Amino acid sequence: MKIIAVIPARYASTRFPAKLMQDLGGKTVILRTYEAAQQSHLFDDVFVVTDSDMIFDEIVSNGGKAIRSIKEHESGSDRIAEAVENLEVDIVVNVQGDEPFINTLALEKLIAVYKNDTDKKVDLASLMFEIKEEDEINNPNNVKVVVDQNGFALYFSRSVIPYPREKNVGVRYMQHIGIYAFRKQALLDFYNLPMISLEASEKLEQLRYLEFGKRIKMIETTAKSFGIDTPEDLEKARKFL
Repeated sequence: MKIIAVIPARYASTRFPAKLMQDLGGKTVILRTYEAAQQSHLFDDVFVVTDSDMIFDEIVSNGGKAIRSIKEHESGSDRIAEAVENLEVDIVVNVQGDEPFINTLALEKLIAVYKNDTDKKVDLASLMFEIKEEDEINNPNNVKVVVDQNGFALYFSRSVIPYPREKNVGVRYMQHIGIYAFRKQALLDFYNLPMISLEASEKLEQLRYLEFGKRIKMIETTAKSFGIDTPEDLEKARKFL
């Protein structure tokens, strides 16, 4: 089973333009992310896929592997699908370009899902962690997920799910972390399917997979991601480094 990491890397960012090319301890954010993925030793290969000549040149000039997006894409899944369409690979792990401090243990758990999935019932695997503060639960920027008894996603939403009509019944609220491991075929299917109502309403690409019958296995983790979305996040990252 061949497993690769793909790091989608857009140059533009609404909240923090060119964040992936910012300096983080003498290297750019995107280069640190690429090197961290390589140094995890979890993958047979690592690629950055980008719409930016600047990011492409940054990776290649430092001895890395990059793929140039040909088309414009609305989602990370679309960008990754185009990149891997002609690669010989079984499992594709999406590593976020703005998260240079990779959680190796969480990625190991995602990969283990496929190593144990002998019947190939899993199309995607992703991560979630429990949230308890009411503000966090109600925040629409925090995507919530509900799962069945076997850990497969039933629905993702920016709204509070499940709605707490009854209190004290043991409901746990789980926040989704947008790191995925895909079977290649699931990615290609996504690429060729249209966006329909649920995805369009919530602006959550994972709903397209559910709407078309794909199975998403959710793995619980206690480790939150460390993303660089603002200049303040970058300063925190510099101090952490």
